[in-house]
Amino acid sequence: MKQVMIPQQLFLDLVIHHVLDRPGYEERIRQGLSDKMDAILRREWFTQYRTAPDEASREEARRKYLEAAGIPTDFRW
Repeated sequence: MKQVMIPQQLFLDLVIHHVLDRPGYEERIRQGLSDKMDAILRREWFTQYRTAPDEASREEARRKYLEAAGIPTDFRW
């Protein structure tokens, strides 16, 4: 199983919300986890792009990565 590292502030927000039972951190936690999930997906697509066995799957993974990274279509190679 892979390990996932999260920013320290997100960890502290999770501790304060769940361990200390303080409300008001839900949106920051939701946004932090969403950002982390997006980063994980971008990394996965980049890895697929670099290790794809054929040109078609490599191009598909490259396109997904560039779209997720927010690279404009006129700036792509």
